[in-house]
Amino acid sequence: QSVGTVTNLETYVQEGSLDQLAVPGADADTSDDPPLAGMMIGRELAINLGLFIGDSVNVVSPAGSIGPMGVSPKMKRYRIAGIFSSGMYEYDSSLVYVTIEEAQSFFGMGDQVTGIEVKVKEPEDADIIAQQVQAALGFPYYCRDWMDLNRNLFGALQLEKIGMSLILILIVMVAAFNIVSTLFMVVMQKTRDIAILKSMGATSGAIRRIFMLEGLIVGVVGSLAGGALGLLMCELLDRYQFIQLPKDIYYIDRLPVLTDPVLVALILGSAMLISLVATIYPAHRASRQDPVDGIRYGAEA
Repeated sequence: QSVGTVTNLETYVQEGSLDQLAVPGADADTSDDPPLAGMMIGRELAINLGLFIGDSVNVVSPAGSIGPMGVSPKMKRYRIAGIFSSGMYEYDSSLVYVTIEEAQSFFGMGDQVTGIEVKVKEPEDADIIAQQVQAALGFPYYCRDWMDLNRNLFGALQLEKIGMSLILILIVMVAAFNIVSTLFMVVMQKTRDIAILKSMGATSGAIRRIFMLEGLIVGVVGSLAGGALGLLMCELLDRYQFIQLPKDIYYIDRLPVLTDPVLVALILGSAMLISLVATIYPAHRASRQDPVDGIRYGAEA
């Protein structure tokens, strides 16, 4: 069966096998009836219809023959030879597989097919290759890539990705304000120490660099610790899949994980940069402090 060369259907099979599609099975009714052809159905469809391996099911096609009473739907009985689960609710609840010869016979198509699936080495280039194939074939043929077929799903995921990015930015901004408030408290507590340093010859630039370095260290440590924890959670999620999604809403039953080193580096760098920017104003306030006022107020405190 050629479907295994362009899809991962063989890895999705939970019961039965693809080889059983071409093996005729005995009819459950009488021994005089011809053996039933095999059919593989999705897990969700099997649950909805209450079907198990070896059961029979009637398949009806509206494109039947024309008789005195109009169009008569064509019906044929099949044997359940396998059950697959791809993780995509839309596929598992609507797709069935039979051999090409059986499908051609059922729909009366002779040796023709309605479509050909092509597997590419780089999935991200599928839209470009589809355009090239479309240009080569011309009318009346048309090509649809996997991104076009799942446009609604990817649109929803993109929207959720934007929402999560905004939430992440807000979290980083709150952390930056915490750094600002922490540095202000340090400046207030170290008023006398700053005054002593300046009276001993420390320049305003040196004081500014000290507080900026303190805030940068806090930002770097926090960013690296948060990044390490996030990567660990992604690895555990990818391995154990402990987050389950409602398949009838999100079309998938698990949360996929893809770690992009470029994005990870960009996020960590942005967090560190925001932490550094957040230290500028408190460090500037500390560097402008008058040594005399600092010593006087520190003594009074």
